[in-house]
Amino acid sequence: MQATLAALMTALALFFAPIVQAFAAPSHAIAMHGQPALPADFTHLPYANPDAPKGGKISYAWPGTFDSVNPFIVQGSAARGTIDTVFGDLVFDRLMVQSADEPFTMYPLLAKSIETDDARSFAEFTLDERAKFSDGQPVTADDVIFSFELLRDKGYPRYAVSADKVAKVEKVGAQGVRFTFKAPDRELPLILARLHVLPKHLIDPATFDKSTLKPMVGSGPYTMAEIRPGDSITFKRNPDYWAKDLPSKRGFDNYDEIKLTYYRDENAMFEAFRKGLVDVFLEENSGRWKNEYDFPAATRGDVLKETFETRLPSGMYGIVMNTRRPIFADRALRAGLTELFDFEWVNRNLLSAAYRRTTSFFDNSELSSHGIPASEAERALLAPFPDAVTPDIMEHGWTPPASDGSGRDRKFLRVGFDTLTAAGYTLKDGRLVAPDGHPVSFEIMLKGKEGEQLAVSWQQTLAKLGIELVIRSVDASQFQQRQINYDYDAFLFNYAGSLSPGVEQVGRWGSETRDKPGTFNFAGVANPAVDAMISAMLQAVTREDFVTAVRAYDRVLLSGAYVIPLYFRPERWVAHWKRIDHPGVTPIQGPQLPTWWFAQ
Repeated sequence: MQATLAALMTALALFFAPIVQAFAAPSHAIAMHGQPALPADFTHLPYANPDAPKGGKISYAWPGTFDSVNPFIVQGSAARGTIDTVFGDLVFDRLMVQSADEPFTMYPLLAKSIETDDARSFAEFTLDERAKFSDGQPVTADDVIFSFELLRDKGYPRYAVSADKVAKVEKVGAQGVRFTFKAPDRELPLILARLHVLPKHLIDPATFDKSTLKPMVGSGPYTMAEIRPGDSITFKRNPDYWAKDLPSKRGFDNYDEIKLTYYRDENAMFEAFRKGLVDVFLEENSGRWKNEYDFPAATRGDVLKETFETRLPSGMYGIVMNTRRPIFADRALRAGLTELFDFEWVNRNLLSAAYRRTTSFFDNSELSSHGIPASEAERALLAPFPDAVTPDIMEHGWTPPASDGSGRDRKFLRVGFDTLTAAGYTLKDGRLVAPDGHPVSFEIMLKGKEGEQLAVSWQQTLAKLGIELVIRSVDASQFQQRQINYDYDAFLFNYAGSLSPGVEQVGRWGSETRDKPGTFNFAGVANPAVDAMISAMLQAVTREDFVTAVRAYDRVLLSGAYVIPLYFRPERWVAHWKRIDHPGVTPIQGPQLPTWWFAQ
């Protein structure tokens, strides 16, 4: 009898399993792969100090200028640094907050829970009843739907990339919003969880996509208190911020006032930091880090230099070549140019030997294809695209030629020259000439003086082979507008690394974004193999399948030679006045400035 009952119970469990899966219970968090690290009753994120003192002021710096405070739209030069930066989301809360100590996991903020199924064919968010905008009005399901549709229709094109995957969005009860997908999508619930929610009662959709200097209202910890066009924005902490005691926000947003000042370039920012006008300086210049912190405040200990280790992939800091330009439509030329950057000389003479050459879009992590042959699983993914990966990259990843660092290494120059001559390029009267008879000449666009020494070094190397490189310096506003409209031959850019690359890769390299202004597809890539590898990444369920897809993707991008890989360092350099303090724990993604506090 007991055996019969046990068999019946097993049969019923198997019968109802699909139904149980289809109606999975709401969860406090969601991870891209595996389970969230923190339980539902977590008290704070592990890299935040829940007892951090509140009060004081901090001044940050950001390069460039602005003529609009709307960071969600294409028009104008938006005030950068207010969302998606190291300073955090100051004015606009998201549905959920991403942990900086996991590859990709979202925890409660405006939404107190998320529900999805095993296939991830939908995502349902339940809002926290306490959530409200800074004007006191509650955050509602209507606001969520409004924001989703507004950003899809009027915001940067990258918003539409994810929104176009949603078949239907609807209210569920009093506090719920359900997104039903056109097809199951592993990452889409987490992407939607990152949605900034805007107040429907204060925004006119007809004018939302127009530049504005009128303070915007959100549900975040700060409000826009003072706007000085082109110069600065001052944010004041909202004493009634609804989420200040939420576990995901304990230890964050510790200053009463944040001033974000815009400077023409990095040198001007550093001078302001030396004078005490800026409290924190994120150092990117190795020579300055090594040699220029001997000013009085630093020598007497009022300014501190700290190095923070990260466990992030390198990302790709490189010279982006715009394949929309006829000169860069030829992959052979792009490949030859990738072999003509003399890293060893640059590292020794310009970078204080503090950097490593980048050999992968995911260097410094298990996602990198460098130094390892493609696995059978990778080869299976790449099989429909037999010409997408070069034989050498298939066998061991990309290995750049190395020079002796003298700046006069003829063997180093020969590698790039041989690649070009094999593709039909020739030297005539001291100029490198393309197969169509035109001399090889192009322009690199710089933002002010940023990267000037590096560009001059590359210019000198290319000149040895008869290649003309013109260096064009423009101001920050013009640089941004030319980026948006893809009006350049080449420029320096840093694609940030991630342990969980996902749908943002469509905006960087996907065919569908090639001809849309305002995306990050600066190289103008339209490659079916790239699209297929992104799809494989997004569909991967296990970490093993995900790593396989990313490595294959890495090989395709490297084989396409869209970017000349430059260099990276696995740590971050931060200088700050000692009146600013921080937690003793550094998460995977490096120091998190929103968790720092005023100590005096």
